[in-house]
Amino acid sequence: MQPRKPLYLALDAYGKMSADTYERGGQSALATELDRIQKESNFRAQLFNNQLQELSGRPTSADALQAVKRVLETQVPEGFDEPHSLHARPVQTTSGNRYVFVAQMPGRPPEGHLVPPIVHLLLMFFLGTLFCYGLARYLTSPVAKLRDATREFAGGNLSARVGPTMGSRRDELVSLAADFDEMAEKIQLLIDSQRRLLGDISHELRSPLARLNVALELARQRSGMEATSALERIQREAELLNEMIGQLLALTRLESGATEIQKTEFDLESLVRDIVTDADFEARARKRTVRLESPEHCKILGNEQLLRRAIENIIRNAVQYTAQSTEVEVKLNCLDTASEITVRDHGAGVPEKALEEIFRPFYRVDEARDREAGGVGLGLAIAERAVRLHGGKVQAANVSTGGLLVTIEIPRQTANSK
Repeated sequence: MQPRKPLYLALDAYGKMSADTYERGGQSALATELDRIQKESNFRAQLFNNQLQELSGRPTSADALQAVKRVLETQVPEGFDEPHSLHARPVQTTSGNRYVFVAQMPGRPPEGHLVPPIVHLLLMFFLGTLFCYGLARYLTSPVAKLRDATREFAGGNLSARVGPTMGSRRDELVSLAADFDEMAEKIQLLIDSQRRLLGDISHELRSPLARLNVALELARQRSGMEATSALERIQREAELLNEMIGQLLALTRLESGATEIQKTEFDLESLVRDIVTDADFEARARKRTVRLESPEHCKILGNEQLLRRAIENIIRNAVQYTAQSTEVEVKLNCLDTASEITVRDHGAGVPEKALEEIFRPFYRVDEARDREAGGVGLGLAIAERAVRLHGGKVQAANVSTGGLLVTIEIPRQTANSK
């Protein structure tokens, strides 16, 4: 026995009313009743007799006729097991006549236009993925911009800011970007002030130092032999002070960008050979030697004076700390993309944690040792900045057998490759 669902109860009621109306008023009364049913329930209704005739005069489809025929034969309703668009219900009046009531449900598209459920799922998945991707991009884009600005700032670009790239956003990430910009602005002001202070002090010290040298010469002329030792010590300290002031001024110019990099093409091998020759002459007085191994001719585009000072500072630093009766080894390799200069000494090396710090101004690995060697902690800093201005880099590493190895890499750019 079929279950009595609300839809089927309503169809049975409509079918009984349609059959009774036909028997009382004929075709015209049935047509009016079916119009009322269609207006009330929003489905198209028809009534058939046992001769397969549609009694209201409405056009009939082949599907409807087949459904009516089956219902007359079996007296079983059509469209019961699932929500069909066509429902056929058997009807019997009190007079004993048999009819079939047919209801055509609205809203079902033609068979060729049916969309499988998998298509709906795929469409929903695609739209959901697109929405999530857009949302993720919206949320992470400021973080990526902040990360890039942080890396630029850490790399020495103190003017890096992230606020202008945020657009019209108004959220916590924008507030974070504003805090970063404010911090970067204060740090830049502090560092710029420090650089200006170093430069101003260095300039101001030049004048009293010059007067000191004049006074020193006058003292030599007027003093006796007993004052010679003290005056020579004063001269050495004055020379050291003069060297330090010169290095401070050079470092200040390099860090502030005041030094204009005028590049010309020159032979790097010839420059390194001249530096090694001069350094070896000075090193022999301290029972050390400097040797250039297997040099290669290498043309590069750069500022010859800046690179001379950088390479010379690194080699002189190696001469200071290599052990007596040892040799500072200098190599020049001309690679496809860069020129590589290595300087290896045979000293005690430096602690691993200090390998990057030694290129920081005024950094001392060992205060007592550096003072004994006469260093002021600026030579390597000047060298690193001069090489960086050429797009290169300087790295230091301890050698397993003892000593420190400093590597200078300078991009190979020639006048023809500009």
